[in-house]
Amino acid sequence: MSGAAEPVNGSVDGPVDEPVDGELLARIFLTRVVEPGDETGGRWVRELGAREVAARLRAGGEPLPGASGRRWAGLLARAEQADPGRDLAVARGAGVRFVYPGTAEWPRQLDDLRDGRPVGLWVRGPADLRMWALRSVAVVGARACTEYGAHMAATLSAELAERGWVVVSGGAYGVDGAAHRGALGSGGATVAVLACGVDRPYPRGHTGLITRIAEQGLVIGELPPGDHPTPSRFILRNRVIAALTRGTVVVEAAHRSGSLVTARAAGRLGRHTMGVPGPATSGRSAGVHELLRQGAVLVTDAAEIVELVGDMGELAPERRGPVLPRDLLQPLVRQVLDALPARGAALADGIARDARTTRDDAIARLYELRALGYVERHGDGWKLTRQAVIPADNGSGVP
Repeated sequence: MSGAAEPVNGSVDGPVDEPVDGELLARIFLTRVVEPGDETGGRWVRELGAREVAARLRAGGEPLPGASGRRWAGLLARAEQADPGRDLAVARGAGVRFVYPGTAEWPRQLDDLRDGRPVGLWVRGPADLRMWALRSVAVVGARACTEYGAHMAATLSAELAERGWVVVSGGAYGVDGAAHRGALGSGGATVAVLACGVDRPYPRGHTGLITRIAEQGLVIGELPPGDHPTPSRFILRNRVIAALTRGTVVVEAAHRSGSLVTARAAGRLGRHTMGVPGPATSGRSAGVHELLRQGAVLVTDAAEIVELVGDMGELAPERRGPVLPRDLLQPLVRQVLDALPARGAALADGIARDARTTRDDAIARLYELRALGYVERHGDGWKLTRQAVIPADNGSGVP
């Protein structure tokens, strides 16, 4: 690694909040030249260092290992146009900072991406990215979501925010926007990961929302100021969402949805993958259902999400049906009650035999049940009252 390379082209006018060293400018330069997620470029940075890679791209010459002549020519053409000093000045003018590996605010879980990790992140907003990412969950899904999908995304995100979790999403229409609004509406924290420069909100219809996120939360991205999104950049952006968070929740997704890319990336990185089920007949939930069949965890509320991604002991409450009056009976009494036929009367001897108890004990329990209104006596026999039969038809398990 060459640690003595000169700073890459560009200078910054006016006061700055941090030293403008060669490493900072080199990495900013690389965000303009190398596409996000480029593992070959990431390997160059790992083996040679950002400053050396930037210096070689500036100087031209022989391609670095793994780059074809055509690709190297394309990188050199982009390098000629790159001006990291200008990018840094524009960013600071927009209230944007640059965070990269080795700095205090860098979220170390992004290092799990190995050579595909970002060379750095542009960050807009007042919060500390590293601290927020430690307790964060991704909520993603279909752009063309249904009302159900929007409701679930907003509700889950609001509940997560109220529990102190940061909601991370992509700032897009549909589920992403609903997730951000849910977190903001509850006064909570949210992070939008963009596939373009963080100084130019996209989609434009979400300009107000992304501006609000930048004021109350964080807007982050790999691309330099003014850069535009492309379909491939959206897909590559998803790996950052997956790596940054403890788990990914997919709310509505068709079979080819980009949000499934996020979930699968989360799985490869050892993060939790979760899905919110929808109607079996809905094509917009078909991708989620397939994800669940492949091993993702079904979740329906924030408590179930936190049980997976949270600390030990953060368990979701036990889910049970309604408590019926017969559920409150003592086990021996309920055993005698269960021994009575659904229709007609039975003698005490037969009831005792089916309840596996003595005749005297069965008769004592039967009188107790009569006082509670569950049975009535007919001559020498005993039969269930209407009160005892109706709960059985409503799911108590009594035949």
